[in-house]
Amino acid sequence: MRFSGYFACFLSLMILFGGVDTSYGISTPKKEYSHNFVAEAVNNVAPAVVRIDTERDLEHEPFDPTLIDPLLRDLLGDQPFGPEREKGQGSGILIDEDGLVLTNAHVVERADDVIVTPANGQKLVGQVIGSDFVTDLALVRLEDGSKLQSAPLGDSESIAVGDWAIALGTPYGLERTVTLGIISSLHRNINSLGFSDKRLELIQTDAAINPGNSGGPLVNYLGEVIGINTLVRSGPGAGLGFAIPINLAKRVASQLLENGEVIHPYLGVQLIPLDASIAKEHNLDPNSLVQLPERSGALVQSVLNDSPAEKAGLRRGDLIISADEEVISGPNALLDKVENSQIGEPFLIIVLRNDREIKLSIKPEGLPGIG
Repeated sequence: MRFSGYFACFLSLMILFGGVDTSYGISTPKKEYSHNFVAEAVNNVAPAVVRIDTERDLEHEPFDPTLIDPLLRDLLGDQPFGPEREKGQGSGILIDEDGLVLTNAHVVERADDVIVTPANGQKLVGQVIGSDFVTDLALVRLEDGSKLQSAPLGDSESIAVGDWAIALGTPYGLERTVTLGIISSLHRNINSLGFSDKRLELIQTDAAINPGNSGGPLVNYLGEVIGINTLVRSGPGAGLGFAIPINLAKRVASQLLENGEVIHPYLGVQLIPLDASIAKEHNLDPNSLVQLPERSGALVQSVLNDSPAEKAGLRRGDLIISADEEVISGPNALLDKVENSQIGEPFLIIVLRNDREIKLSIKPEGLPGIG
């Protein structure tokens, strides 16, 4: 009896201080569920993400039926000839309320028909205003694309390695797909990835960018677009994705909207990086044909015929050490200067030739063979 009295007293105290559940199966109200920053960022930009479907004609060379063996014709049947429709698919992002979509140039390359599907599911006809294959960017205008929500555009110069990165798009045709990662590197030169015909410094991320994500946005934790997804590395090093910085994309889109094209200045030289250690190692080789200046710069490997560089007197073996009154540490620094130069206006450089500094004035021309 004494034990029962103690137990009853203990049970009363537990109930008083909330130690025993007396609801007997009756559910209690739960706290309101709070989404994380990824869901909030996606909600901020997802209405502006679009799917892009393209089609183009592929011409087949007609076979001469007299040249086909009759037995082979019986086995294969009549061979098709004439046009065949090739389909493609990618992503894009609405950048204003008038129906302008920013995407990759390779998504809409040579497309005859462009169909854009925004978040509301409506299929709209798109017209390619212009493409720039040097930066792999294109601008598409939607017919009747008004009243669509555009994406907030951020500042790609303000991001840092380690920041959150969220990729959106329609990989493999799966709409409204989201992947999460971080910014793993900045200013990754596209030439180091095997694309010698491009001029880009890319944002590198480990957020998954799959086929079909091309042209979609890379966004920060606030849901602001900081890049345009452009490619993913396959094979060794797979899992790395790359995006075009939005600040560059905005400049290119503005030029495409105004002129329908982007004209890139060029000098007409092939360059390799040089620094003191590389030059010293070269000069110690008894089989070297020339001695290199032991300092940093952009070494001219070759000069194209009839190019602005040839007209200005630039030669193979010249080491470019200054451009536009700034020190040049390598080819990338020089290309940045050239990209920001004016076509037809004097572009001043200083080169080392036979241990002498020589000043040259080059007038950049428009990069030929683009389009």
